[in-house]
Amino acid sequence: MKKSSSRTFLTYAILIMAFMIVLGFLLVQITKKFMLDAVQERVFAEGSYIVSMLDEGEDRRYSNKLQQLQVMSEKLDIGLVLYNHEEGAILNTSSSLDELNNVPVINTIESRIMGNNRLERGLLKDDVYYYPFYLEDEEAYLVLTLPIQLLTGFTFNVWLLIGFVLAVALVVIFVIGYHFKDKYIKPIRSAAGVARKLAEGNYNARTYETQSGEGGQLTNSINLLAQNLYEMNIQREMQTDRLIAVVENMDSGLVLINEKGYIQLINRSFLDTFQGDASSYIGYLYYDAIAFEEVHNVVRDVFMLEDHVQKTMVVHQGIERRFFAVSGAPIFNHNQDWKGVVLVLHDITEMKRLEEMRKDFVANVSHELRTPITSIKGFSETLLGGAQEDSEVREQFLNIIYKESERLQLLIGDLLELSKLEKEDFPLDIQQVSVATLFDDVLSLVRHIALDKEILLEVELKEPTLQIEVDSARFTQLLLNLLTNAIQYTPKQGMVTLMAFRVGEEVCIKVKDTGIGIPKEHLSRIFERFYRVDKARSRDSGGTGLGLAIVKHIVEAHDGKITVDSEPNKGTTFTIMI
Repeated sequence: MKKSSSRTFLTYAILIMAFMIVLGFLLVQITKKFMLDAVQERVFAEGSYIVSMLDEGEDRRYSNKLQQLQVMSEKLDIGLVLYNHEEGAILNTSSSLDELNNVPVINTIESRIMGNNRLERGLLKDDVYYYPFYLEDEEAYLVLTLPIQLLTGFTFNVWLLIGFVLAVALVVIFVIGYHFKDKYIKPIRSAAGVARKLAEGNYNARTYETQSGEGGQLTNSINLLAQNLYEMNIQREMQTDRLIAVVENMDSGLVLINEKGYIQLINRSFLDTFQGDASSYIGYLYYDAIAFEEVHNVVRDVFMLEDHVQKTMVVHQGIERRFFAVSGAPIFNHNQDWKGVVLVLHDITEMKRLEEMRKDFVANVSHELRTPITSIKGFSETLLGGAQEDSEVREQFLNIIYKESERLQLLIGDLLELSKLEKEDFPLDIQQVSVATLFDDVLSLVRHIALDKEILLEVELKEPTLQIEVDSARFTQLLLNLLTNAIQYTPKQGMVTLMAFRVGEEVCIKVKDTGIGIPKEHLSRIFERFYRVDKARSRDSGGTGLGLAIVKHIVEAHDGKITVDSEPNKGTTFTIMI
Protein backbone atom coordinates (compact mmCIF):
# COMPACT_ATOMS: atom_id res chain seq x y z
CA MET A 1 0.00 0.00 0.00
CA LYS A 2 1.03 3.55 -0.51
CA LYS A 3 1.70 5.82 2.46
CA SER A 4 -1.74 7.43 2.42
CA SER A 5 -3.45 4.01 2.26
CA SER A 6 -1.39 2.71 5.19
CA ARG A 7 -2.20 5.82 7.20
CA THR A 8 -5.92 5.35 6.56
CA PHE A 9 -5.83 1.67 7.49
CA LEU A 10 -3.82 2.40 10.66
CA THR A 11 -6.25 5.13 11.67
CA TYR A 12 -9.26 2.84 11.33
CA ALA A 13 -7.41 0.03 13.10
CA ILE A 14 -6.54 2.28 16.06
CA LEU A 15 -10.14 3.53 16.29
CA ILE A 16 -11.47 -0.03 16.30
CA MET A 17 -8.89 -1.12 18.88
CA ALA A 18 -9.80 1.83 21.12
CA PHE A 19 -13.48 1.05 20.69
CA MET A 20 -12.97 -2.63 21.56
CA ILE A 21 -10.85 -1.76 24.63
CA VAL A 22 -13.46 0.69 25.91
CA LEU A 23 -16.18 -1.83 25.14
CA GLY A 24 -14.24 -4.55 27.00
CA PHE A 25 -13.67 -2.29 29.98
CA LEU A 26 -17.37 -1.41 30.18
CA LEU A 27 -18.37 -5.04 29.72
CA VAL A 28 -15.99 -6.19 32.48
CA GLN A 29 -17.22 -3.49 34.84
CA ILE A 30 -20.86 -4.24 34.15
CA THR A 31 -20.30 -7.99 34.52
CA LYS A 32 -18.26 -7.47 37.68
CA LYS A 33 -20.96 -5.26 39.16
CA PHE A 34 -23.64 -7.80 38.28
CA MET A 35 -21.69 -10.71 39.77
CA LEU A 36 -20.81 -8.75 42.89
CA ASP A 37 -24.45 -7.83 43.39
CA ALA A 38 -25.41 -11.46 42.97
CA VAL A 39 -22.70 -12.60 45.40
CA GLN A 40 -23.67 -9.91 47.86
CA GLU A 41 -27.32 -10.95 47.75
CA ARG A 42 -26.36 -14.55 48.30
CA VAL A 43 -23.96 -13.80 51.11
CA PHE A 44 -26.40 -11.42 52.76
CA ALA A 45 -29.24 -13.93 52.50
CA GLU A 46 -27.13 -16.80 53.81
CA GLY A 47 -25.61 -14.64 56.56
CA SER A 48 -29.02 -13.40 57.65
CA TYR A 49 -30.22 -16.99 57.72
CA ILE A 50 -27.26 -18.08 59.83
CA VAL A 51 -27.71 -15.18 62.25
CA SER A 52 -31.43 -15.88 62.59
CA MET A 53 -30.75 -19.53 63.18
CA LEU A 54 -28.33 -18.67 65.95
CA ASP A 55 -30.78 -16.24 67.55
CA GLU A 56 -33.83 -18.51 67.32
CA GLY A 57 -32.17 -21.81 68.23
CA GLU A 58 -33.50 -23.64 71.34
CA ASP A 59 -30.07 -24.78 72.28
CA ARG A 60 -28.43 -21.62 73.64
CA ARG A 61 -25.19 -23.28 74.52
CA TYR A 62 -22.15 -21.69 72.98
CA SER A 63 -20.58 -24.93 71.91
CA ASN A 64 -23.69 -25.98 70.12
CA LYS A 65 -23.79 -22.71 68.20
CA LEU A 66 -20.24 -23.17 67.08
CA GLN A 67 -21.11 -26.65 65.92
CA GLN A 68 -24.11 -25.29 63.96
CA LEU A 69 -21.90 -22.70 62.33
CA GLN A 70 -19.46 -25.43 61.33
CA VAL A 71 -22.24 -27.47 59.77
CA MET A 72 -23.78 -24.52 57.96
CA SER A 73 -20.38 -23.51 56.56
CA GLU A 74 -19.97 -26.95 55.06
CA LYS A 75 -23.53 -27.12 53.72
CA LEU A 76 -23.53 -23.63 52.23
CA ASP A 77 -19.93 -23.94 50.96
CA ILE A 78 -19.05 -20.62 52.48
CA GLY A 79 -16.33 -19.59 54.92
CA LEU A 80 -17.35 -18.39 58.40
CA VAL A 81 -15.17 -16.44 60.80
CA LEU A 82 -16.44 -15.74 64.35
CA TYR A 83 -14.24 -13.56 66.49
CA ASN A 84 -14.17 -10.90 69.18
CA HIS A 85 -11.42 -8.68 70.37
CA GLU A 86 -10.95 -10.48 73.68
CA GLU A 87 -10.69 -14.06 72.55
CA GLY A 88 -9.71 -13.50 68.94
CA ALA A 89 -10.87 -16.10 66.48
CA ILE A 90 -13.55 -18.28 67.99
CA LEU A 91 -14.40 -20.12 64.79
CA ASN A 92 -12.64 -19.92 61.43
CA THR A 93 -13.70 -22.08 58.48
CA SER A 94 -12.16 -19.72 55.89
CA SER A 95 -8.62 -19.89 54.60
CA SER A 96 -8.77 -16.23 53.56
CA LEU A 97 -8.50 -14.82 57.10
CA ASP A 98 -5.74 -16.88 58.68
CA GLU A 99 -5.62 -16.18 62.41
CA LEU A 100 -7.00 -12.72 61.79
CA ASN A 101 -3.52 -11.56 60.75
CA ASN A 102 -4.92 -9.52 57.84
CA VAL A 103 -5.32 -6.38 59.92
CA PRO A 104 -6.28 -4.00 57.07
CA VAL A 105 -9.11 -6.29 56.03
CA ILE A 106 -10.39 -6.63 59.63
CA ASN A 107 -10.30 -2.89 60.15
CA THR A 108 -12.14 -2.24 56.90
CA ILE A 109 -14.78 -4.85 57.78
CA GLU A 110 -15.38 -3.40 61.22
CA SER A 111 -15.66 0.10 59.85
CA ARG A 112 -18.17 -0.96 57.21
CA ILE A 113 -20.41 -2.83 59.65
CA MET A 114 -21.29 0.46 61.25
CA GLY A 115 -22.96 1.70 58.06
CA ASN A 116 -26.68 1.66 57.73
CA ASN A 117 -26.68 0.52 54.06
CA ARG A 118 -26.20 -3.20 53.90
CA LEU A 119 -25.10 -2.95 50.25
CA GLU A 120 -22.00 -1.08 51.32
CA ARG A 121 -20.84 -3.62 53.90
CA GLY A 122 -19.34 -6.09 51.48
CA LEU A 123 -15.62 -5.99 50.63
CA LEU A 124 -13.88 -7.60 47.65
CA LYS A 125 -10.23 -8.18 48.36
CA ASP A 126 -7.84 -10.51 46.57
CA ASP A 127 -10.64 -12.47 44.84
CA VAL A 128 -12.43 -13.03 48.18
CA TYR A 129 -15.70 -11.41 49.11
CA TYR A 130 -16.10 -10.50 52.81
CA TYR A 131 -19.41 -9.67 54.44
CA PRO A 132 -19.62 -8.96 58.23
CA PHE A 133 -22.43 -9.36 60.80
CA TYR A 134 -22.35 -8.18 64.38
CA LEU A 135 -23.80 -10.56 66.97
CA GLU A 136 -24.98 -8.45 69.86
CA ASP A 137 -25.79 -11.37 72.15
CA GLU A 138 -22.34 -12.84 71.85
CA GLU A 139 -20.66 -9.43 71.30
CA ALA A 140 -18.77 -10.94 68.46
CA TYR A 141 -18.32 -10.49 64.72
CA LEU A 142 -19.41 -13.05 62.15
CA VAL A 143 -17.68 -12.63 58.76
CA LEU A 144 -18.77 -14.63 55.78
CA THR A 145 -16.07 -15.20 53.15
CA LEU A 146 -16.67 -16.42 49.64
CA PRO A 147 -13.80 -16.94 47.15
CA ILE A 148 -14.84 -15.69 43.71
CA GLN A 149 -11.93 -16.72 41.42
CA LEU A 150 -14.68 -17.20 38.84
CA LEU A 151 -14.91 -13.41 38.48
CA THR A 152 -11.20 -13.16 37.64
CA GLY A 153 -11.48 -16.04 35.19
CA PHE A 154 -14.55 -14.46 33.65
CA THR A 155 -12.75 -11.12 33.29
CA PHE A 156 -9.80 -12.87 31.66
CA ASN A 157 -12.13 -14.70 29.29
CA VAL A 158 -13.88 -11.46 28.44
CA TRP A 159 -10.57 -9.79 27.56
CA LEU A 160 -9.49 -12.89 25.66
CA LEU A 161 -12.74 -12.81 23.69
CA ILE A 162 -12.33 -9.11 23.02
CA GLY A 163 -8.74 -9.69 21.86
CA PHE A 164 -9.87 -12.49 19.57
CA VAL A 165 -12.72 -10.39 18.17
CA LEU A 166 -10.33 -7.51 17.72
CA ALA A 167 -7.83 -9.68 15.85
CA VAL A 168 -10.57 -11.08 13.65
CA ALA A 169 -11.89 -7.57 13.07
CA LEU A 170 -8.44 -6.34 12.08
CA VAL A 171 -8.01 -9.23 9.67
CA VAL A 172 -11.47 -8.62 8.22
CA ILE A 173 -10.72 -4.91 7.95
CA PHE A 174 -7.43 -5.64 6.21
CA VAL A 175 -9.10 -8.05 3.77
CA ILE A 176 -11.99 -5.69 3.12
CA GLY A 177 -9.61 -2.73 2.90
CA TYR A 178 -7.36 -4.55 0.46
CA HIS A 179 -10.35 -5.60 -1.61
CA PHE A 180 -11.80 -2.08 -1.45
CA LYS A 181 -8.44 -0.58 -2.36
CA ASP A 182 -7.94 -2.96 -5.27
CA LYS A 183 -11.50 -2.54 -6.56
CA TYR A 184 -12.18 1.13 -5.86
CA ILE A 185 -9.26 3.14 -4.48
CA LYS A 186 -6.64 1.87 -6.93
CA PRO A 187 -8.79 2.53 -10.04
CA ILE A 188 -9.80 5.94 -8.69
CA ARG A 189 -6.20 6.91 -7.98
CA SER A 190 -5.08 5.61 -11.36
CA ALA A 191 -7.91 7.50 -13.04
CA ALA A 192 -7.01 10.65 -11.09
CA GLY A 193 -3.37 10.31 -12.17
CA VAL A 194 -4.39 9.87 -15.81
CA ALA A 195 -6.78 12.83 -15.56
CA ARG A 196 -3.95 14.94 -14.16
CA LYS A 197 -1.67 13.92 -17.05
CA LEU A 198 -4.44 14.65 -19.55
CA ALA A 199 -4.83 18.09 -17.98
CA GLU A 200 -1.08 18.60 -18.44
CA GLY A 201 -1.39 17.73 -22.14
CA ASN A 202 -0.10 14.13 -22.09
CA TYR A 203 -2.81 12.45 -24.17
CA ASN A 204 -0.88 9.15 -24.37
CA ALA A 205 -1.62 8.41 -20.70
CA ARG A 206 -3.81 5.36 -20.01
CA THR A 207 -5.04 3.65 -16.85
CA TYR A 208 -5.35 -0.08 -16.05
CA GLU A 209 -8.86 -1.23 -16.87
CA THR A 210 -10.64 -3.38 -14.27
CA GLN A 211 -13.26 -5.81 -15.44
CA SER A 212 -16.21 -5.11 -13.16
CA GLY A 213 -17.87 -2.65 -10.85
CA GLU A 214 -17.96 1.11 -10.74
CA GLY A 215 -14.16 1.20 -10.80
CA GLY A 216 -14.18 -0.64 -14.12
CA GLN A 217 -16.70 1.81 -15.55
CA LEU A 218 -14.57 4.72 -14.33
CA THR A 219 -11.31 3.39 -15.83
CA ASN A 220 -13.03 2.49 -19.08
CA SER A 221 -14.52 5.97 -19.30
CA ILE A 222 -11.17 7.62 -18.52
CA ASN A 223 -9.38 5.58 -21.20
CA LEU A 224 -12.14 6.34 -23.72
CA LEU A 225 -11.83 10.03 -22.84
CA ALA A 226 -8.03 9.86 -23.22
CA GLN A 227 -8.37 8.13 -26.60
CA ASN A 228 -10.84 10.74 -27.82
CA LEU A 229 -8.64 13.56 -26.56
CA TYR A 230 -5.63 11.97 -28.25
CA GLU A 231 -7.44 11.72 -31.58
CA MET A 232 -8.81 15.25 -31.22
CA ASN A 233 -5.33 16.51 -30.39
CA ILE A 234 -3.89 14.74 -33.45
CA GLN A 235 -6.56 16.34 -35.62
CA ARG A 236 -5.94 19.72 -34.02
CA GLU A 237 -2.18 19.41 -34.50
CA MET A 238 -2.67 18.40 -38.13
CA GLN A 239 -4.98 21.35 -38.71
CA THR A 240 -2.57 23.66 -36.88
CA ASP A 241 0.39 22.35 -38.89
CA ARG A 242 -1.51 22.79 -42.13
CA LEU A 243 -2.58 26.29 -41.13
CA ILE A 244 0.96 27.24 -40.08
CA ALA A 245 2.39 25.75 -43.28
CA VAL A 246 -0.08 27.74 -45.37
CA VAL A 247 0.40 30.98 -43.44
CA GLU A 248 4.19 30.76 -43.20
CA ASN A 249 4.70 29.76 -46.84
CA MET A 250 2.45 32.37 -48.35
CA ASP A 251 4.18 34.68 -50.82
CA SER A 252 2.08 37.52 -49.47
CA GLY A 253 2.45 39.14 -46.06
CA LEU A 254 -0.34 38.37 -43.58
CA VAL A 255 -1.31 40.29 -40.43
CA LEU A 256 -4.13 39.34 -38.02
CA ILE A 257 -5.50 42.16 -35.85
CA ASN A 258 -8.05 41.56 -33.06
CA GLU A 259 -11.14 43.62 -32.34
CA LYS A 260 -9.15 45.95 -30.05
CA GLY A 261 -6.53 46.74 -32.67
CA TYR A 262 -3.71 44.55 -31.31
CA ILE A 263 -1.65 42.42 -33.68
CA GLN A 264 -2.07 38.70 -32.89
CA LEU A 265 -0.40 36.99 -35.86
CA ILE A 266 2.17 37.90 -38.47
CA ASN A 267 3.72 35.59 -41.03
CA ARG A 268 7.28 35.08 -42.26
CA SER A 269 6.71 36.73 -45.64
CA PHE A 270 5.75 39.99 -43.95
CA LEU A 271 8.84 39.86 -41.70
CA ASP A 272 11.12 39.07 -44.67
CA THR A 273 9.67 41.97 -46.65
CA PHE A 274 9.57 44.66 -43.98
CA GLN A 275 12.35 43.34 -41.70
CA GLY A 276 12.19 42.91 -37.92
CA ASP A 277 11.02 39.97 -35.84
CA ALA A 278 7.63 38.83 -34.59
CA SER A 279 8.21 40.25 -31.10
CA SER A 280 8.33 43.75 -32.60
CA TYR A 281 4.75 43.37 -33.87
CA ILE A 282 2.74 40.81 -31.89
CA GLY A 283 1.00 42.33 -28.88
CA TYR A 284 1.30 45.92 -30.15
CA LEU A 285 -1.36 48.19 -31.62
CA TYR A 286 -1.25 48.07 -35.41
CA TYR A 287 -0.65 51.80 -35.80
CA ASP A 288 2.31 51.66 -33.38
CA ALA A 289 3.94 48.58 -34.92
CA ILE A 290 3.33 49.24 -38.65
CA ALA A 291 4.68 52.53 -39.98
CA PHE A 292 2.75 52.73 -43.26
CA GLU A 293 -0.16 55.17 -43.36
CA GLU A 294 -1.83 53.24 -46.21
CA VAL A 295 -2.10 50.18 -43.93
CA HIS A 296 -3.63 52.33 -41.17
CA ASN A 297 -6.21 53.66 -43.63
CA VAL A 298 -7.15 50.15 -44.80
CA VAL A 299 -7.64 48.91 -41.21
CA ARG A 300 -9.61 52.01 -40.30
CA ASP A 301 -11.88 51.61 -43.33
CA VAL A 302 -12.51 47.94 -42.54
CA PHE A 303 -13.42 48.83 -38.94
CA MET A 304 -15.81 51.53 -40.15
CA LEU A 305 -17.36 49.79 -43.17
CA GLU A 306 -17.14 46.16 -41.95
CA ASP A 307 -16.43 45.16 -45.54
CA HIS A 308 -13.49 44.27 -47.78
CA VAL A 309 -11.13 47.15 -48.57
CA GLN A 310 -8.20 47.15 -51.01
CA LYS A 311 -5.60 49.82 -51.72
CA THR A 312 -2.18 50.06 -53.39
CA MET A 313 0.88 51.03 -51.37
CA VAL A 314 4.31 52.15 -52.58
CA VAL A 315 7.29 51.34 -50.33
CA HIS A 316 10.72 52.85 -50.91
CA GLN A 317 13.52 50.46 -49.98
CA GLY A 318 16.78 52.24 -50.74
CA ILE A 319 16.75 53.24 -54.39
CA GLU A 320 14.13 50.63 -55.21
CA ARG A 321 10.40 51.14 -55.25
CA ARG A 322 8.13 48.24 -54.39
CA PHE A 323 4.39 48.10 -54.95
CA PHE A 324 1.97 46.26 -52.65
CA ALA A 325 -1.73 45.54 -52.93
CA VAL A 326 -3.08 45.86 -49.37
CA SER A 327 -6.34 43.91 -48.83
CA GLY A 328 -8.28 44.08 -45.59
CA ALA A 329 -11.24 41.92 -44.59
CA PRO A 330 -13.36 41.77 -41.42
CA ILE A 331 -13.40 38.63 -39.28
CA PHE A 332 -16.68 37.36 -37.82
CA ASN A 333 -17.35 34.23 -35.77
CA HIS A 334 -20.30 31.86 -36.30
CA ASN A 335 -22.48 34.20 -34.22
CA GLN A 336 -21.51 37.10 -36.49
CA ASP A 337 -19.62 38.76 -33.63
CA TRP A 338 -16.81 41.10 -34.70
CA LYS A 339 -13.41 39.51 -34.02
CA GLY A 340 -10.93 41.68 -35.91
CA VAL A 341 -9.29 42.32 -39.26
CA VAL A 342 -7.06 40.22 -41.50
CA LEU A 343 -4.60 42.06 -43.78
CA VAL A 344 -2.91 40.57 -46.83
CA LEU A 345 -0.04 42.51 -48.44
CA HIS A 346 0.66 41.13 -51.90
CA ASP A 347 3.87 42.23 -53.65
CA ILE A 348 2.82 43.42 -57.11
CA THR A 349 6.19 44.98 -57.98
CA GLU A 350 6.86 42.42 -60.71
CA MET A 351 3.35 42.88 -62.07
CA LYS A 352 3.85 46.64 -62.15
CA ARG A 353 7.22 46.19 -63.81
CA LEU A 354 5.73 43.89 -66.43
CA GLU A 355 2.92 46.34 -66.99
CA GLU A 356 5.41 49.14 -67.48
CA MET A 357 7.45 46.91 -69.78
CA ARG A 358 4.33 46.14 -71.79
CA LYS A 359 3.53 49.83 -72.08
CA ASP A 360 7.14 50.59 -73.04
CA PHE A 361 7.12 47.73 -75.52
CA VAL A 362 3.95 48.95 -77.20
CA ALA A 363 5.29 52.50 -77.27
CA ASN A 364 8.69 51.38 -78.60
CA VAL A 365 7.19 49.11 -81.24
CA SER A 366 4.88 51.88 -82.33
CA HIS A 367 7.80 54.29 -82.45
CA GLU A 368 10.12 51.88 -84.24
CA LEU A 369 7.46 51.02 -86.81
CA ARG A 370 6.31 54.58 -87.27
CA THR A 371 9.79 55.90 -88.16
CA PRO A 372 10.42 53.74 -91.29
CA ILE A 373 6.77 53.86 -92.34
CA THR A 374 6.79 57.64 -92.09
CA SER A 375 9.97 57.80 -94.19
CA ILE A 376 8.58 55.43 -96.81
CA LYS A 377 5.29 57.32 -96.95
CA GLY A 378 6.99 60.73 -97.15
CA PHE A 379 9.40 59.84 -99.93
CA SER A 380 6.68 57.98 -101.83
CA GLU A 381 4.41 61.04 -101.70
CA THR A 382 7.31 63.20 -102.88
CA LEU A 383 7.93 60.90 -105.84
CA LEU A 384 4.25 60.78 -106.70
CA GLY A 385 4.14 64.55 -106.47
CA GLY A 386 6.50 64.94 -109.43
CA ALA A 387 9.98 64.26 -108.11
CA GLN A 388 10.12 61.03 -110.13
CA GLU A 389 10.80 63.05 -113.25
CA ASP A 390 14.26 63.84 -111.87
CA SER A 391 16.23 60.61 -112.27
CA GLU A 392 18.87 61.53 -109.71
CA VAL A 393 16.32 62.41 -107.04
CA ARG A 394 14.24 59.36 -107.90
CA GLU A 395 17.19 57.02 -107.43
CA GLN A 396 18.14 58.62 -104.11
CA PHE A 397 14.58 58.41 -102.77
CA LEU A 398 14.16 54.82 -103.92
CA ASN A 399 17.38 53.84 -102.10
CA ILE A 400 16.06 55.47 -98.93
CA ILE A 401 12.70 53.69 -99.30
CA TYR A 402 14.56 50.39 -99.83
CA LYS A 403 16.72 50.85 -96.71
CA GLU A 404 13.73 51.80 -94.56
CA SER A 405 11.72 48.84 -95.83
CA GLU A 406 14.71 46.58 -95.13
CA ARG A 407 14.93 48.03 -91.62
CA LEU A 408 11.18 47.48 -91.18
CA GLN A 409 11.54 43.88 -92.35
CA LEU A 410 14.44 43.33 -89.92
CA LEU A 411 12.40 44.77 -87.02
CA ILE A 412 9.39 42.60 -87.79
CA GLY A 413 11.65 39.56 -88.15
CA ASP A 414 13.23 40.18 -84.73
CA LEU A 415 9.79 40.63 -83.15
CA LEU A 416 8.63 37.34 -84.63
CA GLU A 417 11.84 35.64 -83.51
CA LEU A 418 11.46 37.00 -79.97
CA SER A 419 7.85 35.88 -79.88
CA LYS A 420 8.91 32.34 -80.83
CA LEU A 421 11.63 32.26 -78.15
CA GLU A 422 9.20 33.36 -75.42
CA LYS A 423 6.92 30.39 -75.99
CA GLU A 424 7.28 27.69 -73.32
CA ASP A 425 7.13 24.90 -75.89
CA PHE A 426 9.77 26.47 -78.13
CA PRO A 427 11.57 23.53 -79.81
CA LEU A 428 15.37 23.24 -79.73
CA ASP A 429 17.42 20.90 -81.91
CA ILE A 430 20.08 20.00 -79.33
CA GLN A 431 23.19 18.38 -80.80
CA GLN A 432 26.81 17.80 -79.86
CA VAL A 433 28.57 20.66 -81.70
CA SER A 434 32.24 21.61 -81.96
CA VAL A 435 32.90 25.04 -80.45
CA ALA A 436 35.62 25.67 -83.07
CA THR A 437 33.09 25.03 -85.87
CA LEU A 438 30.60 27.43 -84.25
CA PHE A 439 33.24 30.14 -84.00
CA ASP A 440 34.31 29.67 -87.64
CA ASP A 441 30.70 29.93 -88.87
CA VAL A 442 30.02 33.11 -86.92
CA LEU A 443 33.32 34.81 -87.77
CA SER A 444 32.77 34.18 -91.48
CA LEU A 445 29.56 36.26 -91.20
CA VAL A 446 31.08 39.28 -89.42
CA ARG A 447 34.65 39.31 -90.65
CA HIS A 448 33.92 41.73 -93.52
CA ILE A 449 32.24 44.16 -91.10
CA ALA A 450 35.29 44.06 -88.83
CA LEU A 451 37.62 44.64 -91.78
CA ASP A 452 35.60 47.68 -92.84
CA LYS A 453 36.09 49.18 -89.33
CA GLU A 454 39.70 47.99 -89.04
CA ILE A 455 38.81 45.92 -85.97
CA LEU A 456 40.95 42.94 -85.04
CA LEU A 457 39.04 39.67 -84.37
CA GLU A 458 40.77 37.18 -82.09
CA VAL A 459 39.82 33.67 -81.02
CA GLU A 460 41.07 32.05 -77.80
CA LEU A 461 40.19 28.35 -77.70
CA LYS A 462 42.21 26.43 -75.13
CA GLU A 463 40.73 23.08 -76.20
CA PRO A 464 40.47 22.81 -80.00
CA THR A 465 38.29 19.68 -79.56
CA LEU A 466 35.91 21.33 -77.06
CA GLN A 467 32.29 20.15 -77.61
CA ILE A 468 29.01 21.73 -76.47
CA GLU A 469 25.39 20.50 -76.54
CA VAL A 470 23.32 23.30 -78.10
CA ASP A 471 20.95 24.13 -80.95
CA SER A 472 23.55 25.05 -83.56
CA ALA A 473 21.35 27.53 -85.51
CA ARG A 474 20.13 29.36 -82.38
CA PHE A 475 23.55 29.51 -80.80
CA THR A 476 25.04 30.88 -84.05
CA GLN A 477 22.35 33.59 -83.95
CA LEU A 478 23.28 34.35 -80.30
CA LEU A 479 26.99 34.72 -81.05
CA LEU A 480 26.22 36.72 -84.21
CA ASN A 481 24.16 39.27 -82.23
CA LEU A 482 26.90 39.64 -79.58
CA LEU A 483 29.71 39.98 -82.12
CA THR A 484 27.70 42.44 -84.24
CA ASN A 485 27.07 44.63 -81.19
CA ALA A 486 30.71 44.40 -80.15
CA ILE A 487 31.90 45.48 -83.62
CA GLN A 488 29.27 48.24 -83.86
CA TYR A 489 30.26 49.84 -80.54
CA THR A 490 34.02 49.39 -80.85
CA PRO A 491 35.99 52.26 -82.43
CA LYS A 492 38.35 51.73 -85.37
CA GLN A 493 41.53 49.77 -84.70
CA GLY A 494 39.87 48.21 -81.68
CA MET A 495 39.77 44.52 -80.83
CA VAL A 496 37.02 41.95 -80.32
CA THR A 497 37.93 38.65 -78.67
CA LEU A 498 35.90 35.43 -78.79
CA MET A 499 37.02 32.82 -76.24
CA ALA A 500 35.79 29.49 -74.84
CA PHE A 501 37.01 27.15 -72.09
CA ARG A 502 35.67 24.52 -69.70
CA VAL A 503 34.74 25.35 -66.08
CA GLY A 504 33.94 22.11 -64.28
CA GLU A 505 31.03 20.50 -66.13
CA GLU A 506 30.09 23.77 -67.87
CA VAL A 507 31.46 25.55 -70.94
CA CYS A 508 32.20 29.25 -70.59
CA ILE A 509 32.02 31.45 -73.73
CA LYS A 510 33.06 35.11 -73.60
CA VAL A 511 32.71 37.94 -76.10
CA LYS A 512 35.05 40.75 -75.14
CA ASP A 513 35.59 44.11 -76.86
CA THR A 514 37.54 47.30 -76.33
CA GLY A 515 34.57 49.51 -77.20
CA ILE A 516 32.87 52.47 -75.57
CA GLY A 517 31.48 50.41 -72.70
CA ILE A 518 28.17 50.67 -70.83
CA PRO A 519 27.57 52.90 -67.79
CA LYS A 520 26.87 50.97 -64.59
CA GLU A 521 23.35 52.34 -64.15
CA HIS A 522 22.29 50.83 -67.49
CA LEU A 523 23.67 47.31 -67.01
CA SER A 524 20.55 45.94 -65.32
CA ARG A 525 18.29 46.96 -68.24
CA ILE A 526 20.31 46.22 -71.38
CA PHE A 527 18.49 42.91 -71.93
CA GLU A 528 15.08 44.62 -72.07
CA ARG A 529 13.33 45.00 -75.42
CA PHE A 530 14.13 48.23 -77.29
CA TYR A 531 16.30 49.48 -74.44
CA ARG A 532 19.18 51.59 -75.71
CA VAL A 533 21.96 53.25 -73.75
CA ASP A 534 22.45 55.88 -76.48
CA LYS A 535 19.21 55.90 -78.47
CA ALA A 536 20.41 58.18 -81.27
CA ARG A 537 23.63 56.23 -81.82
CA SER A 538 21.86 52.89 -81.63
CA ARG A 539 19.31 53.86 -84.24
CA ASP A 540 22.08 55.15 -86.52
CA SER A 541 23.80 51.78 -86.23
CA GLY A 542 20.79 50.12 -87.80
CA GLY A 543 19.87 47.99 -84.78
CA THR A 544 16.33 47.15 -83.74
CA GLY A 545 16.91 47.20 -79.97
CA LEU A 546 15.93 43.51 -79.70
CA GLY A 547 19.29 41.83 -80.20
CA LEU A 548 20.27 41.39 -76.55
CA ALA A 549 16.70 40.40 -75.58
CA ILE A 550 16.94 37.61 -78.17
CA VAL A 551 20.38 36.61 -76.81
CA LYS A 552 19.03 36.34 -73.27
CA HIS A 553 16.05 34.19 -74.31
CA ILE A 554 18.27 31.81 -76.32
CA VAL A 555 20.61 31.38 -73.32
CA GLU A 556 17.67 30.73 -70.96
CA ALA A 557 16.17 28.25 -73.45
CA HIS A 558 19.46 26.28 -73.11
CA ASP A 559 19.20 26.46 -69.25
CA GLY A 560 22.26 28.70 -69.27
CA LYS A 561 23.20 31.99 -67.68
CA ILE A 562 24.50 35.24 -69.18
CA THR A 563 26.22 38.11 -67.35
CA VAL A 564 27.84 41.34 -68.43
CA ASP A 565 30.78 43.34 -67.12
CA SER A 566 31.55 46.74 -68.55
CA GLU A 567 33.54 49.87 -67.89
CA PRO A 568 32.95 53.05 -69.91
CA ASN A 569 35.67 53.77 -72.52
CA LYS A 570 37.45 50.48 -71.76
CA GLY A 571 35.16 47.80 -73.10
CA THR A 572 32.46 45.23 -72.37
CA THR A 573 32.56 41.48 -71.70
CA PHE A 574 29.55 39.17 -72.09
CA THR A 575 29.93 35.81 -70.31
CA ILE A 576 27.76 32.79 -71.14
CA MET A 577 27.72 29.63 -69.00
CA ILE A 578 26.20 26.57 -70.72
